[in-house]
Amino acid sequence: MTAETTTGSVTTTYRVSGMTCGHCEGAVTEEVSTLDGVSSVEAVAATGLVTVTSSAPLDEESVRAAVDEAGYELVGRA
Repeated sequence: MTAETTTGSVTTTYRVSGMTCGHCEGAVTEEVSTLDGVSSVEAVAATGLVTVTSSAPLDEESVRAAVDEAGYELVGRA
């Protein structure tokens, strides 16, 4: 599990399966960005990792639902 806390923010990395291209990265980024408190999202198809920075720790089920809405599967925290 990766979760770093810096002043006023939490950065967590998740593993997502099914991303294969830039469009996939954009779809996951768009959906996860809508979650309350999220300030940045970086999805990398080549590694399957999605790094999320938020104002507080996110509920993993909320992240799972957003990734699912984008058409991919949240495997868990990296």
